[in-house]
Amino acid sequence: MRCLAGWILRNNGPLHCRTLQTRNAATSPIVLRPYQEACIQACQTALAAGTQRIGVSMPTGAGKTTVFITLLSRLSPPAQSPLASKSLIIVNSIELARQAAAQAAALRPDWHIEIEQGIKHRASGLADVTVATFQTLLQPRRLDKFRLETLKAIIIDEAHHAAAPSYRRILSHFDPAIKNPDPTWSAPIPPHSIPIIGFSATFSRHDGLALGSVFQEIVYHRDFLQMIKEQWLCDVRFTTIRANINLQNVIVNTKSGDFNATSLAHVINTDTVNNLVVKSWLDRAVDRKSTLVFCINRAHVRRLTQVFRDFGVDARYLHAATPASERQSLVADFKAGVYPVLVNCAILTEGADIPNIDCVIIARPTRSRNLFAQMIGRGLRQSPTTGKVYCRIMDFVDSGSRVTGVFSTPTLFGLDPGEVIDGTPDELESRSHSSRNIDDAVIDSDSSDNIPDPTSVTYVDYEDPLAFIDGFSGAPHASKLSPNAWVGCGNDNYILECLGRGYIRIEPAHEQGDIAHYQATFTEATMDGFSARAMKLSPYMRKRLIMTSDSLNGTFKGCDTYAAQKVLRGGQSLSLLRTASWRKTPASESQKAMILKRWGKREDGITQKLQNLTKGEAANIITRLRHGAQQAYYEKKAKEARKKLMADEKERERKKREVVQVGPM
Repeated sequence: MRCLAGWILRNNGPLHCRTLQTRNAATSPIVLRPYQEACIQACQTALAAGTQRIGVSMPTGAGKTTVFITLLSRLSPPAQSPLASKSLIIVNSIELARQAAAQAAALRPDWHIEIEQGIKHRASGLADVTVATFQTLLQPRRLDKFRLETLKAIIIDEAHHAAAPSYRRILSHFDPAIKNPDPTWSAPIPPHSIPIIGFSATFSRHDGLALGSVFQEIVYHRDFLQMIKEQWLCDVRFTTIRANINLQNVIVNTKSGDFNATSLAHVINTDTVNNLVVKSWLDRAVDRKSTLVFCINRAHVRRLTQVFRDFGVDARYLHAATPASERQSLVADFKAGVYPVLVNCAILTEGADIPNIDCVIIARPTRSRNLFAQMIGRGLRQSPTTGKVYCRIMDFVDSGSRVTGVFSTPTLFGLDPGEVIDGTPDELESRSHSSRNIDDAVIDSDSSDNIPDPTSVTYVDYEDPLAFIDGFSGAPHASKLSPNAWVGCGNDNYILECLGRGYIRIEPAHEQGDIAHYQATFTEATMDGFSARAMKLSPYMRKRLIMTSDSLNGTFKGCDTYAAQKVLRGGQSLSLLRTASWRKTPASESQKAMILKRWGKREDGITQKLQNLTKGEAANIITRLRHGAQQAYYEKKAKEARKKLMADEKERERKKREVVQVGPM
């Protein structure tokens, strides 16, 4: 009989040993899901082909531990090292170590399993499987007990951490091809190649450290949206609340690319925003049994928890300074449904196996897709025994998208990051391909303490939300006021080209007191542009007044009605929509030539940019060139555009690092 040395067995109770079956005892066959079997086969195929450092990307709740335990059971010792039958699993926390050891023991009771972590958990190095924390393995004496000639494989859980210097210090011990950060390091030479296999739900790094320095290839990837559709993960309801959070002055960490926590907390951890979070939960999620809330720092955790309590909700919190015993008790009670809301900061982002979570509140904006996916993932596990049918994901967006790169629910589906949404993944995905029909009502409050608390929260349920903003439209806010392809030309001037029939212009009129007025005019075309140029005549008649209004929203609606009833009647008016099919086709050569002639001298690399333009984007550019301000205005805009282009390019490079694709790294 064997002992699971140093393993805290059940409910994080007293330290004791568990008696396991002997190695020769029969084990129950592991029933794998189809995608799990496909993943294992992909790993075996890559290893057989000679690729020894491979990555697997699977979402939270997909059963990564089941996959890598089964994979280890199928790997045989290499021919040159028949004694290499042992495996090492590297994790980044004691909680993950306990979970991995527990599941390995459940799946393979014939194995001898040990944990290597801290003072209490000291492995012999002789077990079939040892689960070790990377922090402990950084100690040379703890690392040296794992003899190279006895290892057949190394598993790295939460492998997106593997490119960090700390991990490379450990992994270079087992594979000389992995560069140790210490230039004086002399790597031992293993008698055989030891496969290093990384598993992660977010197989990319936000901070730009190249995972290619550790892994050669990602051999399998499965997206969590795909898993939800196939019902391997629980159903989800996404809800975003527009909070008008102004993140413009929040410091961005140059190393990680995400917001500085202290700077972010100054904006988010306010009475206004905290009250909004709790009121939104009371409105949309009060029926949820187990809500997990993600905050920014300890102060935010404590303050938001108190707001929940002020509203009569039994909310509790934990953070990095919470003692281990208290943390275990809090999580155990939360799992048991003793209280409904648990507020945390950076503790339950990874490795939290709490299937009963049926609501996740993301009360901390982030520029990291990884972090956002990890937070969402906490609620995706199925839990039929607790009556969980779906999980509601709630996050808060900055209206107007004043800061680029902020990740939120809308950006998961290619929607406008400032949009308010409420629906299932299927609904949001399908709506992102259809035209928008918005009854837009928002919370008009800023995240400063001197702004009155919002008196109500209004949510928008989309019928046909298409939140893509046409490139080069010059007026993203116009997309919230009209479904038609209005183009902003600066100074509150907006143009709607009517497909050769003329154009409608909205522009500021005289002001009466403190009220800004707008006027709209229609300028009808009398001939096509080619004929007009040949005859050296203007193709347009004099403009005629359509309407005036003190509401920009009302002016847009009035002009849209005029266009549909007076200019392009019936079905023809559908061609004015931003979502019209013609706008998505490649730009014509004549469009490109016109843009090149008018814009080429003012914009570097314009020829290359023209290659991927759609007709809609090209039409927007041409409209702005025809109806914009004077030469100085364009020069100023070109300078600003170049600056923005550099920032956008930097942002694109950052986002590329978060895209997971099967293939070489």
